Amino acid sequence: MLDESHQSYDEFIRDTIREQSREQIERQIKKSIWVTFQKEGIHKYPDAPDEVDFLRYPHRHIFKFKVQIEVFHGDRDIEFFIFKRWLESLYADNIIQLDYKSCEMISDELARQIKDKYPQRWLAIDVSEDGENGSHTEYPREY
Repeated sequence: MLDESHQSYDEFIRDTIREQSREQIERQIKKSIWVTFQKEGIHKYPDAPDEVDFLRYPHRHIFKFKVQIEVFHGDRDIEFFIFKRWLESLYADNIIQLDYKSCEMISDELARQIKDKYPQRWLAIDVSEDGENGSHTEYPREY
């Protein structure tokens, strides 16, 4: 028969191991936030294949963005509204002129601006044309 102090010690060891395991797991948790916005834009694809030659000429889309960025804690490390408003301000013109840029190029350009303001964070950007076709790009912390 085990005495009361031995059971308490066993419980202490179990609780300590459980807490250490929880702390290890919490260090592995990756948190992020995401925001969406959209902007009217005009672009073209001068070297479009013959099957889609209409893309060679300027045409309009509603470009839809989803930007996901790593945060380091759960208490508004990056505040949604502030982040979204800043992103929208990068495209302040009524209609953005994108010239020959693809969704992937738009994403890369936006990522550089975000990384200048928020370095050393994982980042993912989706850019679509009218919510129908688009790109998804993930940028490591080191980008």
